[in-house]
Amino acid sequence: MGLAVSDELMLTAQPLPTYRRKGWRQDLAHLQRLVAAWEVGEVVIGLPKHMGGAVGPQASRAQEFAEKMQEAFLIPVTLWDERLTTAQAERTLIQAGLRRARRRQVIDSVAALLILQNYLDRRGRERRE
Repeated sequence: MGLAVSDELMLTAQPLPTYRRKGWRQDLAHLQRLVAAWEVGEVVIGLPKHMGGAVGPQASRAQEFAEKMQEAFLIPVTLWDERLTTAQAERTLIQAGLRRARRRQVIDSVAALLILQNYLDRRGRERRE
């Protein structure tokens, strides 16, 4: 699971180390520790829709996870369309010269960073309008 946090002004996203999922309870406990440590006020979860916009099995699991987080953390949880984010992360890592093995290690964190940054950028544009 890729993870990222924003700065206090909610302008920029920074990646956190990738987390290897261990089951709902352990995953939620790990995320709860991060929420507390980083004083998170909102969680953004990537929603892996199909290219046509349809919600498939992976997106349904993301929605279920978002519901569990909302109940457990009592803070807003936003689902954000993540189509093409992994492909964008892959291109960025290739351009940076990372070897395939290293790309596999960090791609989820870079994708999480891109998801959060896209969300922050949209939020900033909406506030200016």
